Amino acid sequence: MKDNQETATAANQPPADTSNQTPVSPLRRWLMRFGVAGFMFFFIKGLVWLAVIFGVGKCFL
Repeated sequence: MKDNQETATAANQPPADTSNQTPVSPLRRWLMRFGVAGFMFFFIKGLVWLAVIFGVGKCFL
């Protein structure tokens, strides 16, 4: 019975005060959603395009 009382007491607690936390900037929130995988995809894609442009340039020199 004590477990039920502890659970009921915990359920009746007010939500934690989050007003003292610093707000997350929109850029940081976007980067967290974007993730490392997205960054790596576009980084490698950019490197491939640079290699293609460099290779085409070498053909014309």
